[in-house]
Amino acid sequence: MIKIIFICHGNICRSVSAEYIFKDMLKKRKLSSSFYVDSAATSREELGNEIYPNMRRTLESHDVAILNHRARQIQKNEYDEFDYIIAMDEENMYNLKRIFAGDSKNKIHYLMEYTSTPYAEIEDPWYTRNFEKAYQDIYLGCLGLLDKLS
Repeated sequence: MIKIIFICHGNICRSVSAEYIFKDMLKKRKLSSSFYVDSAATSREELGNEIYPNMRRTLESHDVAILNHRARQIQKNEYDEFDYIIAMDEENMYNLKRIFAGDSKNKIHYLMEYTSTPYAEIEDPWYTRNFEKAYQDIYLGCLGLLDKLS
């Protein structure tokens, strides 16, 4: 079983979207039993909060099923539990390496590494207010990651 965790700042927009988009792709390809997928934040700001309403509406408009999500923060011991730790942007990459004291097993990657624009970042729609663009970028990243792993 391949274990993946998606990471953003608050775990209410980007990382949780990646989790549910990826799970939706797995379900459609009948691969759900081959993967464990989760999401978390690098900060504590949104702990316990649900998906941000605008992001939820965007996911629902694309028929992405959403379960009962509550934001959580990644823990240092989770480095060994996951095969892929996927960051949305440079800030979160920095914070992950700080939390984990590095990346000795090369598990931490940017989501956009798996697209035709590997140096791009997933912009935070909390600030840009462009939830559809975030969805489209996350979808492309998840599609590339799944194609690489399946």
